[in-house]
Amino acid sequence: MVNACQRKMTDSEVATGGGAPDHYPFTQDDFTRIRALIYQSAGISLAAGKRDMVYSRLARRLRARQLNCFTDYLRLLEAGDTQEMEAFINALTTNMTSFFREPHHFQILSERLALLPKNRPATIWCCASSTGEEPYSIAMTAAGALGNSPPARILATDIDTNVLAAGRLGVYPVDQVQKLPSELQKSYFLRGEGSNEGFARVREELRQMVTFKQLNLLDEAWPMRGRFDMIFCRNVMIYFDKATQQAILKKLAGALQPDGLLFVGHSESFHSASDIFTLCGNTVYQLRR
Repeated sequence: MVNACQRKMTDSEVATGGGAPDHYPFTQDDFTRIRALIYQSAGISLAAGKRDMVYSRLARRLRARQLNCFTDYLRLLEAGDTQEMEAFINALTTNMTSFFREPHHFQILSERLALLPKNRPATIWCCASSTGEEPYSIAMTAAGALGNSPPARILATDIDTNVLAAGRLGVYPVDQVQKLPSELQKSYFLRGEGSNEGFARVREELRQMVTFKQLNLLDEAWPMRGRFDMIFCRNVMIYFDKATQQAILKKLAGALQPDGLLFVGHSESFHSASDIFTLCGNTVYQLRR
């Protein structure tokens, strides 16, 4: 008698070529179920052309769990294994980031910070913090703009627990840090020595400005209290369908100060949400009054 995995192997609906030791049967039905799961759990709308990418990323999870096929893996997820669901989301989350990516945003941020009341810390939310480069870029900008004023409070959230751990650690390859202006390197990073040579760590005073927390933007309620002066939600909405985008934008509007700013990615525009936000700069929005 053959098991389900063996049957699928002979059905020839496999995604990638045959017989390698790390090859797993992967049918179109498996892919369809994966697309439904990641949409349901994280709001990510996976394109039909992402099948090979899904296979390569999730095959690692099958090896880690010593499973023989995607059918068994999906059974594990659908049975409610919360630890594996977290790993599943982490595996399919794209994390592309760098320090001061889309630099014009940080110039606008600096100018706006200088106009805020000096009797309270500025509040900034980075919705997709990844490994920390974006929130630390925000922190460096705030430190430069505010001087002796109360430091900014920066909330950095992401659905991926692995990248949040990296962000909290604040350690980056030196060649990545060397792309920054020398004054920023000297002010905000410490070079590693000995076994840490080749790496640099964000200084403690800058790391204290940033709080890393896990958050799924699809959660019905967000735990934050109060409103933010600025929200960075860049290169996030491109992974959601229009209905999900609209729902999140409405919630972002409720989390933003009346005169606050929403920063989005260079490929994102929200004409369909013109009743909520209005464009006020290059990929910068404010609430419609």
